[in-house]
Amino acid sequence: MGIELELHRTRPARNNWEMSRDTLLQGSYEHGEALAQVLATLKANGVGKLSWVDPYDNTLFNEQEAKAALSEIAGLLKRCADESQTTAVADLTALLTSCAATPGSYLWFIGD
Repeated sequence: MGIELELHRTRPARNNWEMSRDTLLQGSYEHGEALAQVLATLKANGVGKLSWVDPYDNTLFNEQEAKAALSEIAGLLKRCADESQTTAVADLTALLTSCAATPGSYLWFIGD
């Protein structure tokens, strides 16, 4: 199980992989397992945006949701069990920050 991240300039075409490449700004594919592990420590459907990320399906955050999720990063870092998880959260933070600063953009959490 892993969660890949993609930042898109507009809402990606989730049912058409080739079309979604047209809107792709940046992707993160190397920390999926560690990101899934640390996000799994959050209570599903709990308080905050990051608890709603589905590790088995796709989840989209718009720029406002990305901005709200940034306030949860400090708490998520405290849940990291090792360096790989800390690195995954740092990568997530960078993409959330970019999404929050880019009007009309979306951060796509691609679950297994």
